[in-house]
Amino acid sequence: MTDALSLIDDWGPEKVVVVSHRRTGMKGVLVIDNTARGIGKGGTRMSPGVTVGEVARLARVMTWKWASVDLFYGGAKAGIVADPSSPGKEAVLRAFARALSNEVPREYVMGLDMGLTECDAAIIQDELGDRGAAVGTPEHLGGVAYDKLGVTGYGVAEAADAAVGSLGLPLAGARVAIQGFGAVGSAAARRFAELGAGVVAVSTAHGSVHDPSGLDVAELLAARDEHGDHFVTRHRQGTALPPGAELTADCDVLVPAALQDVISRDTARQIKAKVVVEGANLPTSEEAQGILAERGITVLPDFVANAGGVVAAAFAMDARYSGFPPDTAAIFETVSTRLRANTVTVLEEARRRSATPHTAGRGLAEERVRAAMRSKGRLPRG
Repeated sequence: MTDALSLIDDWGPEKVVVVSHRRTGMKGVLVIDNTARGIGKGGTRMSPGVTVGEVARLARVMTWKWASVDLFYGGAKAGIVADPSSPGKEAVLRAFARALSNEVPREYVMGLDMGLTECDAAIIQDELGDRGAAVGTPEHLGGVAYDKLGVTGYGVAEAADAAVGSLGLPLAGARVAIQGFGAVGSAAARRFAELGAGVVAVSTAHGSVHDPSGLDVAELLAARDEHGDHFVTRHRQGTALPPGAELTADCDVLVPAALQDVISRDTARQIKAKVVVEGANLPTSEEAQGILAERGITVLPDFVANAGGVVAAAFAMDARYSGFPPDTAAIFETVSTRLRANTVTVLEEARRRSATPHTAGRGLAEERVRAAMRSKGRLPRG
């Protein structure tokens, strides 16, 4: 069992709230990490394996992600211990929202993460009777439909283009392997194809499909719509491989866009890509990052590469109480501009400091958070 007090360091968390509800069996946690730059904002996930420690790690990532793209919200995350495919999902979700009514939306605004959909965000708003309680609602309710728009995956590809370009290499013609073909991975694949890259491998939990000459992304998307995640074993393109094989496929750009902690030190030694772009949160261990750096492989951190979602969330936060929906074109333009610029800044800082991009990027984010903490009198005197 995680001792919540042991999670506290110089940055946070500021608040850890564990809630439960006997009738529905709901168990969940909210971690508000650092609000020096604004109220807590981060996704809410639902999974049978959610832990306090996991949510705290993700809340910290959000602190760095908001600061990295220089937007004024604080790091936070919430998690619900439940099966998102359960018929009792809505009752659990409503119980969770009620239990956090003291914090939401004054200190934390719920959003979408693993296991939750746009309609779930609408249910949270309905349960609390407040349009400001959650973002990520369907377009017909005035929300920014992240999954439908694919803003996070779009941003991953834009950041990858900037990262490859900073190394003096073109993305057009590059070979890309993507782990995960959900909302992030599939949108990234679509954008990579538009930018002229060749997607040579994709995967789901059921396996991976690989073709060194390139896969037809449009056909993959159609096959996924027809077969779900099983499309990797039923698709006519390429060669079917076991799950995880896509990580070590021969490629130029590797995008882990599924789960956290998938690239260990052993996997890091086998990766053939020149650039790893973290589409998922926390996909590489610190040890793996060091090994990849020693091998001359550039790793673009999650809090830089997948920050398109938080840029879109900032638009959604502004529009929570507005009668006018956010401008989709402005969202995509801002995602591209900010992520490309931030990618170049972080990689240049890493070269200047002879540090990994994770260390350099986190250092830049820490400086912004520390400045806010100092201005608000949150640092020790002396």
